[in-house]
Amino acid sequence: MTWIAGVDGCKGGWVAAFSDPEFRATPAIRCFRNFEEMLSSEFAPSIVAVDMPIGFPDEIGKSRGPEQLIKPLLGRLGNAVFDMPSRQALEAVTRPWKGLTELLAAHAATNVVARATSTVGAACSIQAFCLFGKIREIDTLLRTETSLRQRVLEIHPELAFATMRGGPLAHPKKIKGRINEAGMAERRALLIAQGLPQETVHARPPRGAGADDALDALAALVVARHIAAGRGRPFSEPPGRDSHGITVAIWTYWPDRPPPQDTTMTENPVPRPMIEAAAQRIVGHARVTPVMRLGTGAFGSEADISLKLECLQHAGSFKTRGGFNNLLSLDVPAAGVAAASGGNHGAAVAYAARARGVKATIFVPEISPPPKIEAIRRFGAEVVIGGAQYDDAQAACDRFVAETGALKIHPFAAKETIAGQGTLGREWQEQEPDLDTVLVAVGGGGLISGIAAWFAGSKVKVVGVEPAGSRALQAALEAGGPVQVDVASIAADSLGARNVGPLVHAVCKDTVDHVVLVPDSAIAEAQVTLWRDLRLAVEPGGAAALGALLCGAYRPTPGERLGVLVCGANVDLGKLAALVG
Repeated sequence: MTWIAGVDGCKGGWVAAFSDPEFRATPAIRCFRNFEEMLSSEFAPSIVAVDMPIGFPDEIGKSRGPEQLIKPLLGRLGNAVFDMPSRQALEAVTRPWKGLTELLAAHAATNVVARATSTVGAACSIQAFCLFGKIREIDTLLRTETSLRQRVLEIHPELAFATMRGGPLAHPKKIKGRINEAGMAERRALLIAQGLPQETVHARPPRGAGADDALDALAALVVARHIAAGRGRPFSEPPGRDSHGITVAIWTYWPDRPPPQDTTMTENPVPRPMIEAAAQRIVGHARVTPVMRLGTGAFGSEADISLKLECLQHAGSFKTRGGFNNLLSLDVPAAGVAAASGGNHGAAVAYAARARGVKATIFVPEISPPPKIEAIRRFGAEVVIGGAQYDDAQAACDRFVAETGALKIHPFAAKETIAGQGTLGREWQEQEPDLDTVLVAVGGGGLISGIAAWFAGSKVKVVGVEPAGSRALQAALEAGGPVQVDVASIAADSLGARNVGPLVHAVCKDTVDHVVLVPDSAIAEAQVTLWRDLRLAVEPGGAAALGALLCGAYRPTPGERLGVLVCGANVDLGKLAALVG
């Protein structure tokens, strides 16, 4: 078998994660005293991605070019990239030192050379200097065994994780030299989303390595896999070379270039492992909501019907799942969080923010029902009302975020939100493992994206339900991309997005079977039916999925195991009373 490796330096020497390029084999993690021992092990990796600087120009600016190129990509975590000096500085002091006094003296001597060979007089940090022993170990091998130069490539784990996430990470790996559990959890979730087994990602590291070292080695393994598949991306491009002919580049990969035959790497932007991680994250924060099994004949249908009662969720809707996943995944600045909402998303974010002790500012349009606005205020958030439709509130929210630095929690255009909503699908499947079809109401598409992402590849057919006067997802699927639609429906406060956006479309285009449209009259009929027959007070958007069954927009086959999502309880009781008569 051909093996690849991701390697990081550690207290015991080097920690290496090995797997085959397709990740068919369970990765093996080992600790080695020296780098050559790792190369000549039974795995004999064909590609080694290592977190250690490789290649040193004779003269530099502030540092080598690769460091300067990748720092801006890491946002606030750019300080995790140490500035590396020239080759002369690397070779200035090669004797080992004993004790702090000798260490400081060797560092000072190195900096004399570092400043002299830097065009801006830059010194070498003590952190970078302490890596010199391991750097020279690899450098000696590459200088003497030229065949290794195509086999051993430099990576930086923070760049690898940022590539996996599609942007800078939210949490540092360490704070003041101590492990930051939020940062570790974020990185574990990203590794699992790349297809690494949960048991490997959560395993105790081998003796001599820390838990953070093992995660960095696994991140390097992910990059090695992409390089093996032809997706490697060097900084700079093309790579430079030093005076010994050794490549000077930090490698990551192109996430938007999947190989045609690579079926083990999911193209779903929100894969199941990401939802699994969200489910673990929000345990104890979101309720496990019940399923009501009605059997065959309910509502005059020949299908075997059950209702998933997400209307009993905290804050009255499924949005609480995504709200908590955002707040537990991302760093929250002093300005707190901000969200635009027709009501339910705002209430959920406000509820989650209060539970986490975070300030929340919620922007709602003028069409938001008073009970939803009251709920947002009751949960302690500041409410800003303005604009005729949801998109107007979103524009006001975006301006606020730009001015204050608050963290924006989007109701559907964020992977953290979609993964949080996807936990509903996971929970539903555990409760009803034999479902054939689920009916899911659609507004901006965050809910159906999460549910469809969870059920992707299974036998469960996911059918979207939109009001006839608010069909953003159906229009996007027909057009092959997001398009703007007009909105006019009694459910517009929760199902009134004008555009689902590219992320929702990317998830749904291959995972949603189809979308059906329901008239407002069917939505109102579903509200009345749920109250009259089951004593469930549900808002229009929460009743829309049942409306598709009642009006025949969706016609199940006899005996079909049909799950219907009832997803919103923030109803104007006065309007419901008027409907019921």
